[in-house]
Formats: sequence, C-alpha cells, structure tokens
Amino acid sequence: MAVGMGTKDDPWQLTTPPGTSAYTMWRDDGVTPAVIVCQVGSTQLKYDARAIADLHAMLKAHGDWLPLGGADEQKPAPDGSVEAWGRSPGNPLGGWYGLKKGLRGRFGVYMPPLLEALGLAEVSHHAKNNRMRAIG
Repeated sequence: MAVGMGTKDDPWQLTTPPGTSAYTMWRDDGVTPAVIVCQVGSTQLKYDARAIADLHAMLKAHGDWLPLGGADEQKPAPDGSVEAWGRSPGNPLGGWYGLKKGLRGRFGVYMPPLLEALGLAEVSHHAKNNRMRAIG
C-alpha cells in the first residue's frame, strides 16, 4: 500500500522498480488537467493524472506482463513497453502523458511504482528489465 496520502503535504513515498532511487509523487487537482507531480531530488516532472486510470485499463486489456522500458524524452522508447505507450499517438491522450517539455519521459520508471502502491498493478523489482501487469 502507498505510504502517504498523495497530497503535496503528505506525498506518496516511492522507489524506482530496482529500489535504487527514492522519490515522491502527489496529485494536484488545482490545475487543468489535474496532474501527478513527481519530485526526484531537485527535478520535478509532471504527468497528466489520467495516466493512472488509462495505464491500468491498458494493462488489463493487455492481460500479461509488459516491459517498463523507461527512457528520457530525448531517447527512443523500446517498442511494446510502458514507456512507448506513455508517448504513443495511439494512447487515450494521443501522445505524451508527461507535461513538462524536456522532462516528459521516464513514464515507465516513475508511474509503475505509483500504480503498484495504489494496488492497481504488480511490478517486478530486478536490477534491470523490469515489467508490470494489472491487478484486478
């Protein structure tokens, strides 16, 4: 279960899938569209909050494990990965869930642990080549 309430004052306390880096996330409904703010050290990334429900729905439809494939915005995402889906014109948003130009990538790194903490997905926790699948 998630540690924290997912607010700016009490953010979710998360770690990357390999467990090597800690970060926080919280939901900001005071902007349109609502966003998930991801604080990694001094860097702040923002993702459209619809990513939670949309990613869960895609994983349920996929029905099996899907590689995470996390990559920076400037690098290509591995085909068939969570990262590729998070940028794809074929996803429900029609493109990037990341909202901050230059920092729109890493969807496959930071969003999967949030879905796991919320009880929506299972994520593997190996040194590399991690993957996820829907729960429920």
